[in-house]
Amino acid sequence: MLPGPIGIFDSGYGGLTILSQIRERIPQYDFLYLGDNARTPYGTRSFEVVYEFTSQAVKTLFDMGCQLVILACNTASAKALRTIQQIDLPKIDPRKRVLGIIRPTVEYLDHITETRHVGILATSGTIKSQSYPLEIKKLFPDITVSGEACPIWVPLVECGEGHSDGADFFVQRHINNLLDKDRQIDTIILGCTHYPILYDKIRQYTPSHIRIITQGEYVSKSLINYLERHPEMDALCTKQGTCRFLTTESGDIFKQYASIFFDNTIQVQSISLK
Repeated sequence: MLPGPIGIFDSGYGGLTILSQIRERIPQYDFLYLGDNARTPYGTRSFEVVYEFTSQAVKTLFDMGCQLVILACNTASAKALRTIQQIDLPKIDPRKRVLGIIRPTVEYLDHITETRHVGILATSGTIKSQSYPLEIKKLFPDITVSGEACPIWVPLVECGEGHSDGADFFVQRHINNLLDKDRQIDTIILGCTHYPILYDKIRQYTPSHIRIITQGEYVSKSLINYLERHPEMDALCTKQGTCRFLTTESGDIFKQYASIFFDNTIQVQSISLK
């Protein structure tokens, strides 16, 4: 196996919130980001379709030299990760690794919530999968979890309307719906990597005593810990400080949105997934 970049996959732009945090902590590593922007959002799609799309993306990143791939998408982590890890990897190459982002987020909850009541804001697919309640119950059975699906939030971000006045209605409505389910919530997980782009509006409509958790910080910590515990995989990750971007949409359009996190000199290549 030849060393290669760490692959980062998302259905669209949301994974850039994860990538930017990871690069802040380990800038010496090489990264290859793939956004399936042409087929976003994933949140309303079936398990079968999300698995098919995610599997295509993972195989593409493997073909382009990645030995380790992070699914920086909660819907993909919820609907496709287990099948890819248990069924696909043994056939493709059991030495390769695909990691999700739900477990790393959940692992830190014990030190964050005081009331032991946690809310999840996520896509319809992630909420229906019950991935967060199941993972939390495994680790912290005393924590009560309530979820709220926010199906319009990803399209708002992908269409560049996340900071518009029109987004306020949808942000406020879903936060109110979540808090109506459990008034003891003191911690809210933004269970979609697109949602940090809406952070200012989410913070505006969330009571000040409630802590809002974005995933980038915790996923980056978890990745560093993983590479320290698995030196054999760390040795298969190249370290030249480079970062390249792939999209299934127009490269120019991707560049425009990626400029929120990275300067305009980024290299973007348009590809098709099969």
